[in-house]
Order: sequence, then C-alpha cells, then structure tokens
Amino acid sequence: MSVALFDHYAALFAKHGITLYMVGGSARDYLLGLEVRDFDFVSKATPDETLSILGEGDDTFARFGTISLRKNGASIDFMTFREEGDYGDSRHPSYIKFVEDIEIDSNRRDFTINALYIDPEYKVLDFHGGLTDLENKVIRFIGDPEKRIKEDPLRILRAKRFSKRLGFTIDPLSEKAMNDLAFLLGKLNPEKVMMESKKE
Repeated sequence: MSVALFDHYAALFAKHGITLYMVGGSARDYLLGLEVRDFDFVSKATPDETLSILGEGDDTFARFGTISLRKNGASIDFMTFREEGDYGDSRHPSYIKFVEDIEIDSNRRDFTINALYIDPEYKVLDFHGGLTDLENKVIRFIGDPEKRIKEDPLRILRAKRFSKRLGFTIDPLSEKAMNDLAFLLGKLNPEKVMMESKKE
C-alpha cells in the first residue's frame, strides 16, 4: 500500500494547523522498505477534532484516543498523543491523558523501533535510539524491560513475533527479562494469549 495515504491525510490535517505523524509499525516498515498495508497516524488532535477534520470515522475507541477508518483497502488508526498511568492489572493503564507533547507520547510505546515518528516531510523523530536499533536489527524495549513486560506481558510474544518476522535479534537485557517473566503469560486471559500468538 502506497504511503500516498499519509501524504493525503497529512495535508488535510495541515489545513487545520495540525502536524500528522506516521508512527508504530507503519513507520518502521516504511523505513525498512517493506510494504505498508495498515497505517498508524498520530497528532495532538483530540478524537473529536480528528472526527471533525475527517468528516467520518469509527469512534468506538475514542476514549483511548483512537479514531479508525478504512480507505482503499487499508486500515487506518488516527491517534491522539497521550500519557499513560501505571498498569495495575498487567493490561490496562490506570489512566489515559491526552497531551500535546510528542516525546511524552513516545515514552508509552513498547519497542524503540516502534517509537519512530515520520513527519509530512519524511523527517524522522527518534527519542529512544530506534534508528540505531533498526539499522542494527535489534528488538529493544523502551526503558526498563522488566517494567515494560510487567505492564503488559503480551509484549513478550510481540517481541518474539517481530524478531521472527523481521529477522531481528532481541537485545540481551530484553531477552533476559522476557525469560525471567515468561510465567506472567500464564496469568493472562488464554484467549488474549492465543490471539497474540496467531498474529503474523
């Protein structure tokens, strides 16, 4: 799928004085030269503002800062910069707060290579060394690996999935934390674990 969709929506948001960024797996895959099939876009626009700009969209997860859309066969998520509280139940943050600071938003993301932001001029914003890890083909948690896994143990499976799919290695500290905390997967809803395991 062409990144022309990003160009289109970046221009649309710019008309309202808002910079739209491509982020997450879509930014990662674009930088790796892989086909981008689904898109993650993020900006300071609130869900209500995003709906107003788009004129359409699925607001089912608006309370989490996400408006979804399907265009030309692609799935697009428009997200609001946000800050998250501690994960008391190993799945959900205690609070979600919409913010206007892109670096704050980057701190909540799982891996360095998934926290790369591409602006409308295709300049990359990198707050956690993701470009270096992308170049060296390394999967690395942002911050303390144990803390990130305890927040959401499914990240263990995601790390393994990305490693297999991309042919990347997992950095030693991250791998040790994954092995030490693998037992946490047994405490999760088996259906959630199964769904994550089946993802490509």
